[in-house]
Amino acid sequence: MKLKTADLCDSYPDKVSIVDPSFSSFGKKKSFFGPISTVKVKDDNVLVRKALETIPAGNVLVVDGMASKNCALLGGNLAEIAAERGLAGIIINGYIRDFMEVCETDIGIIALGTIPLKSKKEGKGQENVTLEFGNAVWNPNGYVYVDEDGVIVSSEKLNI
Repeated sequence: MKLKTADLCDSYPDKVSIVDPSFSSFGKKKSFFGPISTVKVKDDNVLVRKALETIPAGNVLVVDGMASKNCALLGGNLAEIAAERGLAGIIINGYIRDFMEVCETDIGIIALGTIPLKSKKEGKGQENVTLEFGNAVWNPNGYVYVDEDGVIVSSEKLNI
């Protein structure tokens, strides 16, 4: 059965939060869902890479980059790591680079946009913390559902 966020909103109106529609889809997969893993960083993608290399297959990495326009937090190499490891997707409250490489990667990727500058490599930030952005609360081990209609978050797994 195909994931439809509209149907999930209709079936579970009290169990979902609708994420602000300011995000764009970049990866090859336009529809994905899974348990949430989180990192919070500012202009530094060391913890993003670490999470992509360690979180369980099927999870969605949610990155709060605080919507910083200073640099990209994900590029083609990191997107490929996520795809090879079988992650369901990546959602970034921030920016990507290597647009064409990311778009050709077989994974779902949502971000605010693109910028060509790479990030710092200092390892600063937080892992496995509750995030708040896009008019939603992103709890580790909650669930996120993404398709062409938008992004929704739930504290529990929903029947698709």
